[in-house]
Amino acid sequence: MKENRVRRILGEGGLALGTHVGGIADPQIVEIIGLAGFDAAFIDMEHTSFDLRDIQLMVMAAERAGVTPIVRTPGFDAAFILRLLDMGVQGVQVPHVSTADTAREAVKAVRYPPQGERGMAAASRAADYGKTRLLDHMAQSNAQITLACMIEDMEAVENIDQIAAVEGVDLLAVGPSDLSRSLGVSGHPDHPRLVAAIDRVRDAVRKSNTGVRLALPLAHAAYPRNAAQLKEFGAGYTNCAPTPEVRLLQSLQAQAEEARKLLGSER
Repeated sequence: MKENRVRRILGEGGLALGTHVGGIADPQIVEIIGLAGFDAAFIDMEHTSFDLRDIQLMVMAAERAGVTPIVRTPGFDAAFILRLLDMGVQGVQVPHVSTADTAREAVKAVRYPPQGERGMAAASRAADYGKTRLLDHMAQSNAQITLACMIEDMEAVENIDQIAAVEGVDLLAVGPSDLSRSLGVSGHPDHPRLVAAIDRVRDAVRKSNTGVRLALPLAHAAYPRNAAQLKEFGAGYTNCAPTPEVRLLQSLQAQAEEARKLLGSER
């Protein structure tokens, strides 16, 4: 198994920088993310139309580019997570984890025994089609795979101390948009209730003795923080906004507007 760049940075106490693949089902996006200097390509299956074939091609591109492929699943489904891991996904992010029981089930799905209950497939792509000894593959996977549980609901914040105490979870990833919705403060950036909820998550991570780290997005509209602030918070991972579609649209729009200004015309 390839080295998990994000896992290495977490182990060093640093802040890993990921960014979104967006909804463009093309592995070249992942290569561009790697060439740009990011540590991870964040592949979202919760809010896109990606199928498993799309994911596998993106994973292969991530390996070529030397970045960590992290997939957000549509929900919690142990069988689906197994298929992702067997194709070589190095990071799994589970949305809407609101209880310690769900976090424990996620660990069971992601980790091989003795840490978990992941099913075995000796000839999977992740096991180099059988070239790697099964026991070696199991040990490498348990050491390299990153598991992130998303904190997106007030119920999760209320249970955060118990969630943060679950062994085998690497990241607690706050989702400011859905958390704002859950708190009833959507559309109010940096609302005090949102800030207080995130501070509660930060405190639970700080007090935990499992080694879990905090993940927060960079320059998020609902909770705008820069890289220096995230580092001060002790965050171990961040997704840098926006998506490629937004970046492309903004760049093209700016160029078109500038050209029309020079031409003295508007549309």
